[in-house]
Amino acid sequence: MSGTPQAHHRRRFRHALKTLHLWLGLSLGVLLSLVMLAGGVLLFERPLLAMTHPELIGRTVPEQTGLGPALEQILATSEGKQLRSIALPGDGLTAFEGVAKNGDRHYFDPVDGHPLLVRAANHDALLILLDWHTHLLSGSTGETVLGIVACGGLFMLASGLWLYWPGRRRAVTHLKPHAHPPILRWASWHRMVGVLAFPLLLVTIGTGTTMAYRGAVRTGLIQAFGEPQPARPPKVTSDGGGIRWPTLLEAAHAAAADAIITRISLPMRPGAALVMRVRRPGEWNPSGRSTLFLNPYTAQVLGGEDATRLGPGARLANALFPIHSAAVGGGIWRALLAIGAALPTFMLVTGFLFWRARRRRPAMERAG
Repeated sequence: MSGTPQAHHRRRFRHALKTLHLWLGLSLGVLLSLVMLAGGVLLFERPLLAMTHPELIGRTVPEQTGLGPALEQILATSEGKQLRSIALPGDGLTAFEGVAKNGDRHYFDPVDGHPLLVRAANHDALLILLDWHTHLLSGSTGETVLGIVACGGLFMLASGLWLYWPGRRRAVTHLKPHAHPPILRWASWHRMVGVLAFPLLLVTIGTGTTMAYRGAVRTGLIQAFGEPQPARPPKVTSDGGGIRWPTLLEAAHAAAADAIITRISLPMRPGAALVMRVRRPGEWNPSGRSTLFLNPYTAQVLGGEDATRLGPGARLANALFPIHSAAVGGGIWRALLAIGAALPTFMLVTGFLFWRARRRRPAMERAG
């Protein structure tokens, strides 16, 4: 039976798959490990930020409807005019957090709007790690490469499980770790950890892959469930007057009294509605996925989207980031994700040691 053409093809396929699994692991696996280690650190971004910049916590924060004067003061300054979005105090920080067009983060006092801190995108360690984790420090090109690396990681997971599978009866006994010889030691540890951690790695790498292709994933899920596309901000007409931020915040709060206003998109193009992100009860994303559209000149609420009333496709798309970033699941899930972030490095090291031990064995046998 072992000499049949079918058996020969299976052996050739298995050998080719093992070779591909090995060299993908020793090449793309290096990049995947470094990206996931950065992600493991970023799971604790807020506590680390509070520890390194204590001036951003413990400040007195007015009610959201009382943040208007400070917001007006911030956006009238030269710093404020460079922002593309600003987050209201919350999510562990008691300060406004503005994101500039060059990626710098600006922080302002919630009472009078005076500047507190600037974190430069190319000097702040956490921002550099974030850019590496999401764009490989290379903008949209890096994000494309990252998507390829993530897909390679999923392939290594699937191929590793297929190569391991010894049959249903031996599935458990085949996971036994060995101490000697080295080639068996590293192979057994690589196999055991890879199989046992497969569900965790599938979630971490799988959700990370969807982040790299988030637009296509969201569109695909919405279309798969036959749901309407997300609402778009309508056009507005300027009345020639200025923007009154206290009035806008009051109007937004009145329209979504059960929600928390989290972020405002800036700057506004002429004729564009103001877009506010809000978090409604039950949403997992810290910034919420619900929106409000307002006429910035009249403070009229023009519509928006309630993320808690979306269909299953859109809700599933909205759940991917909170799962990936441990925004949901509490401390236990955060700890599991932190362990998962270190596992690709373990798999890379044990895979490399197995490969090295296998290469050394023929030389040792010839020497003996």
